[in-house]
Parts: sequence; C-alpha cells; structure tokens
Amino acid sequence: MSGSTKPVRRMSAAAGILLALSVPAPVRAEPGRKPETAQDGARDADQDKAETSDKGSDKKDVDTEHLFGFTEGSDAGEKGEQEAVIDTVTRIGKRRDGPGSSTYRVLDTRFAYQFNPIDKLSIEFSAFGALRRQRNILDLDDKSYGTFDGVSMEVKYQFLKASKEQPLGLAVEVRPRFTRILPVEGNGADIFDIESLLQLDVQVVPDKLWYGSNVSFEPAAGRQRGGGPGYRSSTFLWSNALVGRVGENTYLGPEVRYLRGYEGTFLNRLESEALTMGPALHHRFTEKIWLTVAYAGQIWGRDADPALAGRALGLNQFERHNVRVKFGMEF
Repeated sequence: MSGSTKPVRRMSAAAGILLALSVPAPVRAEPGRKPETAQDGARDADQDKAETSDKGSDKKDVDTEHLFGFTEGSDAGEKGEQEAVIDTVTRIGKRRDGPGSSTYRVLDTRFAYQFNPIDKLSIEFSAFGALRRQRNILDLDDKSYGTFDGVSMEVKYQFLKASKEQPLGLAVEVRPRFTRILPVEGNGADIFDIESLLQLDVQVVPDKLWYGSNVSFEPAAGRQRGGGPGYRSSTFLWSNALVGRVGENTYLGPEVRYLRGYEGTFLNRLESEALTMGPALHHRFTEKIWLTVAYAGQIWGRDADPALAGRALGLNQFERHNVRVKFGMEF
C-alpha cells in the first residue's frame, strides 16, 4: 500500500504547486493612483476614438480666392505658397453697323504666376495675349489678329481671414497694368491703367454657402500709336456672387455685376452702364488643381450717346456676353 500511494502523493503535490502559480497576483496601486478597472480601460478607449474622430473632421477652410467666377474672393494664401494660372475671358457681341452679318469676338488670355512672401500677402505677375475678330460693328473698324497685349502686377493684402467662428473675409488688391491695345476698339496704343479692388466674402452657412462682393475703380490713360489721339477712360464695378457646395469639391451659384464706363480718368462723363447676370462654377480636381467657369450676360443697360437713346443694352463700353475660364495649379 505504501508503495502505491507515493506516486499519488507526488502528483497531488505537483498539482498544488501549479494551482498556486496560476492564481494572479493582486494589483498594487501606485502611490496617489487608483487601481485600474475594466471600466476605466473602456473609458480610455472611447476617449482615444473621440480624439481620432475630431482630428479626422478638422478640414481645411475653403479657399475663396477663385470661388466666385468674375468676383474675386478675399483669400490671399500663406507664406511660401505659389500658384500658376491661365485665365481667359471671351467678350462677345456689339451693335451691328448696317445690314448683313456682324462679328465681335475677343479672347483675352492671362498667364500668371503668384507667390506669397509672407502670410496674407500675395504678389502676382501676368502676361497677356489677345485674339480679336470684329466685322460690321458700329463705330469700329474691321479687324482680325492675334498679338501680345502687355503685362501687369497684382498686389493683394488680406486684412481678415474668414473661418467658421469669424465668417467675414476682407482684402484689398491693386493691379497696375500696361496694355498695347485699346480694349473696345482694338487699335494699337500704349495704355497704363491701375485697378483698385475691395474684396469681401462671408460664410453664410459654414462649409455650405458663401457670398462674395467686389467694388472696383479702374482709371486708364495713354495714347494711340501712329500719332493718334490721347486716351482717357475709367470704369466702376460692383459685383456680387452667392455660391453653394453642390458636391464634395464642386461649388455653384448665381453672379450679378453692375458696370459703369466713363470718358475721363476720374469718372468724368458717363458713356455706358450695364447689368449682367449668370452662373459661376468652381471645381477642385485635387487639393492643388482647380477650375473656375463663369458666364455673364447683359440683362439691362444703356448708352449715354443721344444718337442711341432708346436702344437696348450698354454696348459702347461693354459686350452682350462674357465667358470666363480660369485654370490654376498650386505648388
């Protein structure tokens, strides 16, 4: 009997040792700290998820500079940003001179490079080209050509940056330009103009709806080539646009512009006024590549010339239709 009980006693002793080792040791609380429970661990996990969700929802504010079509937004960018832009405005339609078909079509294309030396300040250099075809137009000679049309510099400073907490954006821009062609007649000239532009935009509904407005004054002076007469003119502009997000990266809305054209550099004598309306579309293909397309058609206007009294629209200084296509890439 004693020989048969020794193996059993040994197995019982081994089982007792294993059972003792398998019992977990009590958790010691560090001084000043409570022992962690299962509920505490679950709470920490939920907090980590919430922080991760907040970081993921922190999106960059929409850049309003090119958001509104013909109207310019107030955003000016941050230090070190650069941008290349191709901007084409097509101007179509003037009064016909006599019977037969007539054509007035001008494509003004701007090739621009913009950079930001500091936050909220942008400087842009542009070169212009023009394609023109006009035939059987009142008071204008028939012309058809393409040519280089001068250079410009744009300096913009943003005083207020719009955000969800502070929805108002405000900037001022100055655009001195040298041009080689009279904008309406198409004759060769040496013209210097400088446009001063106040730019305002508001986030009406955060991340969904934006309003933009511009007020502009642009005097111009110079002389036509070949011993032609001097040239003095000025333009006043007030434009307004309201665009909403219609897709993840697509924005669409109406735009209204009021223009007044004068003879003389300081709004001396009114020649034409016009009211235009049309849609504006902005789409971002990527964070750095975008496209803006806008149309503006005259819905009302008049010319101050008594010979044109009662004639619809203001076509001495402005066109029936304007189309803008602007493509840009940031880097």
